[in-house]
Amino acid sequence: MAHEFAVPTSSGLERDARRLHADHKGARPGEIALGVVIGRTSEFFDFFVYAIASVLVFPQLVFPFVDRLTGVMLAFALFSLAFVARPIGSVIFGAVDRRYGRGVKLTIALFLLGGSTATISFLPSYASIGPLAIWALAACRIGQGLALAGAWDGMASLLALNAPEKKRGWYAMIPQLGAPFGFMLASGLFAYFVATLAPRDFLDWGWRYPFFAAFAINVVALFARLRIVATEEFGALFESRELRPVRIASLMRAEGGNVLIGAVAPLATFAMFHLVTVFPLSWVALHNPSQALTFLRIEVVGAVFGVGGILASGWIADRITRQNALALSALLIGAFSLLAPRLLDGGSAGQTAYVIVGFVILGLSFGQAAGAVSSGFSKRYRYSGAALTSDLSWLVGAGFAPLTALGLASLWGLPAIGLYLASGAVATLVALTLDRHRRLGRNQEPVAPFS
Repeated sequence: MAHEFAVPTSSGLERDARRLHADHKGARPGEIALGVVIGRTSEFFDFFVYAIASVLVFPQLVFPFVDRLTGVMLAFALFSLAFVARPIGSVIFGAVDRRYGRGVKLTIALFLLGGSTATISFLPSYASIGPLAIWALAACRIGQGLALAGAWDGMASLLALNAPEKKRGWYAMIPQLGAPFGFMLASGLFAYFVATLAPRDFLDWGWRYPFFAAFAINVVALFARLRIVATEEFGALFESRELRPVRIASLMRAEGGNVLIGAVAPLATFAMFHLVTVFPLSWVALHNPSQALTFLRIEVVGAVFGVGGILASGWIADRITRQNALALSALLIGAFSLLAPRLLDGGSAGQTAYVIVGFVILGLSFGQAAGAVSSGFSKRYRYSGAALTSDLSWLVGAGFAPLTALGLASLWGLPAIGLYLASGAVATLVALTLDRHRRLGRNQEPVAPFS
């Protein structure tokens, strides 16, 4: 097994960088938090730019040969490709990490992420190049998924390790703030271009700007992350095997059960994630196109409430433990599933309530979803275990959520959405119960202090 922990060839360069940036004060939580939030915001910006375009742009640009509903569903099918690619990306970039170092891995991953997203901004339409437009979009989406896996840097774990003992829940929620920030930025850009451009101009060139901006945002995020990688504290943790990658096969043999439970535990959270952001926008755009811009603006406001929910989740988790906070959120999601169909079908007032209440509950849940179960990994498998669990949880809970939700609602109406959310809540509660019993069986404290 010693070969799994061979010193990467970039370790000398990274040690030089740490000496250059060393101020003998260690990796301060505030600096780490800033780097984490910037990095996550860039990732989620790419994520939501594609998701919004799947509703507003790709059905007309890439799938004009089918009706609008089918076009959106085909765009959502391509949307899922990134989630399928993420576990594969973890294998590929894990090898890069072990051989060349985390700095090299991050540089490749973030340039691939920004490059894949920016390339979409130059995508010709189906009218121009035919089916090649579909294949090109699919290739870019796969590139995004591979890169998102490679962008895993362990900084959330470093933040948790440097957090005060009684504020682990508070510091654990900080990386999650990148989601609403990225959503607000992406939604705000699209709302601006939809509002200021004629529909023809928007579909011709206006939609391309948010994708092109992603490359610049990812460059900023890259330097913010590399600044943290270059700190003395991060290097010490890396070299002491606290945050060192292992082979996926070795991880699954040793702690495969933990990976599987961790992939299912956030199911309610990730189902809610898309049923508050992407799916309702698609539903409104399909059934009342004139209100799509208004709804997009409402979602930007809703994301502000989501930030409040994430902040509140940290305060709550430090008092009742992170697993209990996640279980409580699953119950809230189950309750919301009873109201969601009526609210979304209740006109402008109902839709506003759907967004605001949904984002608050999503914030409470999403704020503690990352690593609540993967904290149970042993020290040796902590870094790779958390990364793979994250990839699989996004695949299981979020990858096909917009496609599934829109398909169910189109066939059986909005009440089917309530059942979909409720099933996710049940799955989360079952997974958390199994994890609690597993921890007790191993005489391990059933609390999740590590992300």
